[in-house]
Amino acid sequence: MTTKDNWLTWAVRLQALAQNGLAYTDNAFDKERFEEIRQIAAEMLVEPSGQPLEVVEDLFVNETGYQTPKLDTRAAIFQEDKILLVQESDGRWSLPGGWCDVFQSPMDNTVKEAKEEAGLDVVAYRLVAVLDKHKHQPSRSAHHVTKMFFLCKNLGGQFVANTETLDSQYFALNELPELSINKTSEDQIALCYEAYKAEQWEAVFD
Repeated sequence: MTTKDNWLTWAVRLQALAQNGLAYTDNAFDKERFEEIRQIAAEMLVEPSGQPLEVVEDLFVNETGYQTPKLDTRAAIFQEDKILLVQESDGRWSLPGGWCDVFQSPMDNTVKEAKEEAGLDVVAYRLVAVLDKHKHQPSRSAHHVTKMFFLCKNLGGQFVANTETLDSQYFALNELPELSINKTSEDQIALCYEAYKAEQWEAVFD
């Protein structure tokens, strides 16, 4: 049976092949064909992604260079065995974090996101995990995503509501609110807690 997930996978694979072709070919006719394939892939993504065509095009049709996964970083900040979560605009909660910006290392990006989303100055001191999002979380993303989780120490600061997050609170593991599972899953929070409790830790990776 063909599902939306099938269409999403096929469209992303076509887009990646087309973008890689555009990165390496010098032939004008081949470029035209690859651009058409990439446009078809964008149109295929409209229904399964739930996004309008102009949004899908903005996501990846205008990208250049060899297609690689997007990098997402998350900060795990504990206080008295409770973990800090931020409330997204849809009311659900996640670890503070987001896309890794250009010119930012994963660690630096994690520190930046904690400041922007939770209002905290932190230092990242332990890599918890490097995970393939598609192996662990439901996704309707047009991109393949790699997620990195860091334990961070709170150095101070105060939450201020902003355009990305509505609130910031610490939660016990057995009292987690409704999570934005596309960004943070209960299993990922539990993994961060294991790393927090461990005297020594080897990063988990896919």
